Amino acid sequence: MGNQIQNTPSVRLIGILYVFVIILAGFSQGYVREGIFVAGDALNTSENILENEGLFRLGLMTDLLAFLLDAIISVMLYLLLKPYGKTLALISSSLRLLAHPAIGTLNLLNHYLALHVLKSEPLSLSFNQDQIASLSHLFMDAHSYGYLIAGAFFGIHCLLLGVQLFQSAVFPKFLGILMFFAGLGYLIETFGDFAFPGNEALFAWIVGISAALGEVTLAFYFLIKGSKIKSV
Repeated sequence: MGNQIQNTPSVRLIGILYVFVIILAGFSQGYVREGIFVAGDALNTSENILENEGLFRLGLMTDLLAFLLDAIISVMLYLLLKPYGKTLALISSSLRLLAHPAIGTLNLLNHYLALHVLKSEPLSLSFNQDQIASLSHLFMDAHSYGYLIAGAFFGIHCLLLGVQLFQSAVFPKFLGILMFFAGLGYLIETFGDFAFPGNEALFAWIVGISAALGEVTLAFYFLIKGSKIKSV
């Protein structure tokens, strides 16, 4: 088959969409929530949310857009890789659909509710400021745990995607290896945070490095080299 893939979507288009997902999700999680959320400090977190309400709302919208694009990527990856194992491609893409388009999107309710309770007039009549701030902080905590749960599904997807890329004989094997280790990184963070609390910074560093090497490399390889992988 050489470097040709039969009846598949544009590899470069997948790369373009993937780059957008990385930028959008990185902005919402790495810039908006990381900059606003103060672990263990409900009052400062609530003040940050209210003082940066527009940014906080923008973070939700960019996350939602990233998840919508990720749903498209999931289908396109299935079409791209099913010639090299239809069942494995279906399982892999299904897990990606569950991770962010499903679990991640539903988890955005926690992001929104963290703001909503701070601006709710009925709640302000029944609870004092500290209690409302604590409730908002709880929703932010819930969002972070929801992100971890989605990460377990996404981690297995990355593992399987790595296997598919490695076995395809079309893409460089290093892409498969990097994506496999990206998947391990996501799984280490998810199960590590739940099983070994207090080590969140270490696990975040592990997934940050592994995901950056795997996903960013894959996205830009598809974007730059995609036109050389011809559909017939």
